Amino acid sequence: MPTFENSDSTADNVHSDRRFGVEHGGIHKPIHTSVQYGFDRIEELIGVFQGTLKGGYSYARQGTPTSAALETKITRLEQGVGTISFATGMAAISAIFLTLLRAGDHVVSSRYVFGNTNSILDTIQGFGINVSKVDAGSVAAVEAALLPTTRIVFVETIANPGTQIPDLVAIGDLCRARGIVYVIDNTILSPALFQPRAVGASLVVQSLTKTIAGHGTALGGAVTDTGLFDWTQYPNIAATYRKGDPTLWGLQQIRKKGLRDMGGTLSPEQAHSISIGAETLNLRVQQTSATALALAEWLAAHPKISAVHYPGLPSHPHHAQAKQLFKAYSWLLSFELHDAAAMSDVLNRLQLPIKATGLGDTRTLIIPVAPTIFWEAGAEVRAQMGIADGLVRLSVGLESLDDLIADFAQALA
Repeated sequence: MPTFENSDSTADNVHSDRRFGVEHGGIHKPIHTSVQYGFDRIEELIGVFQGTLKGGYSYARQGTPTSAALETKITRLEQGVGTISFATGMAAISAIFLTLLRAGDHVVSSRYVFGNTNSILDTIQGFGINVSKVDAGSVAAVEAALLPTTRIVFVETIANPGTQIPDLVAIGDLCRARGIVYVIDNTILSPALFQPRAVGASLVVQSLTKTIAGHGTALGGAVTDTGLFDWTQYPNIAATYRKGDPTLWGLQQIRKKGLRDMGGTLSPEQAHSISIGAETLNLRVQQTSATALALAEWLAAHPKISAVHYPGLPSHPHHAQAKQLFKAYSWLLSFELHDAAAMSDVLNRLQLPIKATGLGDTRTLIIPVAPTIFWEAGAEVRAQMGIADGLVRLSVGLESLDDLIADFAQALA
C-alpha cells in the first residue's frame, strides 16, 4: 500500500496499521489473541530475546501484532521513531518515571496536572526521587526549579481541568540546552491538533482512552519517542540496553522494565478498538473543538457564569500561545457559577451531558471537580491549582451545538 509522508493527512489515521500487510487481505488488522509465539528455528527464538530479530514476538506481555499495528499508527501520527502501548495512560506515565529515574534524581512538573499524575508524582517521592511542582506557564519558574540532578521536566499540553498551558516552546529550548528529558502529555489535544515534537519534546505520553480512541469503550496508553533526545548522554540507561540504535535506547528500557517487568500490557482487543477509533480522530476533534468554542463563548456571556476556562477564548491567559501552536482548542472546557451553592441543582437539571467522570467521549460528560476527581488532593492542593469549589468540567461530545445550548439555557434558567 502507499505510504503517506504528510502526517497531517487523515490517511495515516485510517491506513497506517496496514503498512506491513494484513492477513488474508482483511481491511482491518485482525485481533491476535495468542499469548505465545513459535518459530521454525531456535535461532529465531533466541534472536527475539536478544533483540537481533526484528518484528518477532515471544510473549504477549511485551506486545502482540495487534498492539504493534496500533503503535505504528501512533508513531506516525506523532512523527516519532517508536511507540510503546500500555493498558492505560497512567501505566504509560508510571513506566516513564519508574524506569528512567533513580533515587536522588529530580523531576520538575507542572503543578496543573491530572489528579492521578499528581498522585504518582507524590508516590515516587517515597522512592527517594525529588519532585518540584511549579507554574509551567512561566519558563522562568521551571528554570528556577532545576537542579544538577534534574532528569525530567513533565508538562501537559492543556491541563485538566483548568486548561492552563505551559510555555511549551521556551521549556523545550531550556531542556535541550540542559540535556533534560522533556515529557509532554498530549492526551487532550492528540496529534491531530498538536505534535509535541514541534516544541522539542523527548517523549510524548497519552491516554489513548480519550481523544484517540474517542468512544469511551477502551482503555489504553502510549509513550512515543520523538527521536530528538540524545540517550547516549542520559546516565540512567542500563548497560544492557546501550546496544543498537542509540535513538531507541530510552524506549527499549521503558519496554523491558516498564512493560515486560511491570506488566501493564494493552490487550489485543483494546488495541484493536483504539485503532478503529483513531480512524475518525480528525473528524471528531474538528467537530468537538468547534462546538466547545461556541459553547464556551455562550457560557462566558451568560449572567450566571462567573468564569469560563477555555484556550479558544481571547480572555484565556494562554490564548495567544494556543492560537499559535494548536490547530484547534480541543473539547475540554471548565466553568464556574456565580452561585457555587447552586451547582448541584444546575447540573441535575441538565438533560444531555452525562454526569460521569472520564473525558474525550462521543457523548458530552460533566462533573463537579472539587468534590470528585480532586477531592483526594485536599483543599490546599486544589487552591494551589486554582480549582474553585464551584468548578465544573465539561468534555464536549458530538451532540449538536444548538441542542447543548438549549439544554444549558433551561438548566441555568
